[in-house]
Amino acid sequence: MTTPGSCPSSTSAAHSPVCLAPSAAAGESQEMVRPRMVLFGDSITEQSFRPGGWGAALADTYSRKADVVVRGYGGYNTRWALFLLHQIFPLVGIVPPLATTVFFGANDAALLGRTGERQHVPVAEYKENLKKIVNHLKDCSKSMLIVLITPPPIDEDGRERFARSLYGEEARKLPERTNEMAGVYASQCIELAREMNIHCIDIWSKMQETAGWQKLYLSDGLHLTPEGNAVVHKEVVQTLRSVGLKAEEMPYDFPHHSRIDGSCPEKAFQ
Repeated sequence: MTTPGSCPSSTSAAHSPVCLAPSAAAGESQEMVRPRMVLFGDSITEQSFRPGGWGAALADTYSRKADVVVRGYGGYNTRWALFLLHQIFPLVGIVPPLATTVFFGANDAALLGRTGERQHVPVAEYKENLKKIVNHLKDCSKSMLIVLITPPPIDEDGRERFARSLYGEEARKLPERTNEMAGVYASQCIELAREMNIHCIDIWSKMQETAGWQKLYLSDGLHLTPEGNAVVHKEVVQTLRSVGLKAEEMPYDFPHHSRIDGSCPEKAFQ
């Protein structure tokens, strides 16, 4: 006869050993405590869990170390994102994220008088909205890592080709976004990060360091190819590692299988 928390000294061929940890025998459950990383942004974030996406790659990098939670909203700008803050990042009642990326600006930078003007947010307001988002995240947690990501560069020819593929001759010839304007918003994102002493990834500049970035990194002149997603993933991981969030040094949420004794598994869970 065995007692809870112990293992039988021998087993019959017909039955496998049944070992109950004290907590399980008492009706208790072991909570899974795994920190969260939240990706907050527009369609570039929403699409990040597609095959080859930077969010999916990040989840793989931190598998069993942290849950990567996507909160991406296609078409959103920073003005609309403010309405989501208290639902996505409540101030009480939930453990705040370990880290949060804030990836907006591609829609804010849509030009007035063009097809995307409904999404346009003046650059000064864009910066102020980002500031409100960052301040809310700081209210959630003083220790949360906050990472701003600039809007990506724009391939205007690629946007025109994409529009023509959808609308043919009805497509407007004037671009709804320009790379120059995306750069203006990127600079304000960088400036705010400097002012608030938080991390910022300058994707707008980083991607343009590579020859042929227009077709290599952008699928339609705006959204990311798998190669473009890989750039974002690499930059995010480097930023996380720079503050000590190295996946290989973070604990597993439950014991690694190599630590579980097949004849007495409960020892690994005590």
